[in-house]
Amino acid sequence: MANVVTEPGDETTLQRLIDAIGRDPQISFVVYGGNLKGSRETCADRLYDRRRALLDASRAPLIFVPGQRDWVTCGTAGAGGYDPVERLDFLRQNFFTDSTALGQYPLTLTRESEVSRFRPYRENTRWQLGETVFIALNVPDGNNHFLNAGGRNGEFEDRVIANGFWLEHAAEFARRRNARAIVIFMQGNAMPEQYERQDRFAWLRFRRTPRDGFTELRHSLVKLADVFRGPVILVHPENARLTHGFAIDQPLRNDKGIRIANVTRIAFSLRDPLTQWLQIDADMMRRTPLRVSVREVPEHLPLLPPQPPALLPGGNGEPALPEMPEISSMPDVTEIPGMQQAPDANGASGTNPVEDRGTSGGASAGTVTPAWPAPGSAP
Repeated sequence: MANVVTEPGDETTLQRLIDAIGRDPQISFVVYGGNLKGSRETCADRLYDRRRALLDASRAPLIFVPGQRDWVTCGTAGAGGYDPVERLDFLRQNFFTDSTALGQYPLTLTRESEVSRFRPYRENTRWQLGETVFIALNVPDGNNHFLNAGGRNGEFEDRVIANGFWLEHAAEFARRRNARAIVIFMQGNAMPEQYERQDRFAWLRFRRTPRDGFTELRHSLVKLADVFRGPVILVHPENARLTHGFAIDQPLRNDKGIRIANVTRIAFSLRDPLTQWLQIDADMMRRTPLRVSVREVPEHLPLLPPQPPALLPGGNGEPALPEMPEISSMPDVTEIPGMQQAPDANGASGTNPVEDRGTSGGASAGTVTPAWPAPGSAP
């Protein structure tokens, strides 16, 4: 989910949404993909404190990904005229305080700040469940906070290096552990609407085009997909309206304009972010490894107390989530069969992917199975 809260009155509805998700025992973790405040809300400490408390009440582990409105646009008058970099530092100190996710159920994360060179970048995280490696990156909309004014783009340039390192590290981590897939969460849409080849003679036309703040990130993603040859899934919210709430495609290309076959994007733009969330059910051993669906909060769902019952030890020695009533209605599911592997040395590759632009269909409600094993510590 993302872009849920736009004004103080939405906080109760966000609490209800998080509560509804937490009732599903098959949910292993939740990702809030950015924009925890509205564009006209101030970036004051007290607002962030309230919103963090809402996220921290989640029964399932919750990973927060900073978005454009969370720090990039805090310099505007409507947001209070703050220094965006100072607000980003505040988020780092208050939302990413230790090596666990937000929420009531523990999920251990590895933060990039554990690398001495990248100590500030607490928001960039990695975790592993089963044979899938997950990455969260600070890549906001607003052209990735690239500033067109003259001078050095210090925050942008340093974060580009940090993000590139974290993706490179993730690729090597997944390759050495024989992971089956990498899933990357970010808030910004780093993919251009249409691929454009670099024009070596553009300077002759005396036209200045806006600098693309996502160029380096795309290069890093191409390198990651080359090192790790398995499926790479990129998930981010989308500002444009999507008919079915999400779209699936393969937009990443290298400098020669060749499509990167093992990178699949899931962009989502829910009709009503206050009552809907995107569920991604993954099992890399299935013929259709990914099943994507939009789920809704039942209209008459009662609000449970914010504090869940004490977690009891499970049969395998790990904490177990308390029993909670399930949501009876299940949505239509879009299946993504056989995501393509990167070509090998002979040019051979895996099964061709489906480039789904959001058409609903596929499995019935009874075919939806748990996404991952119970949350555990990332090695």
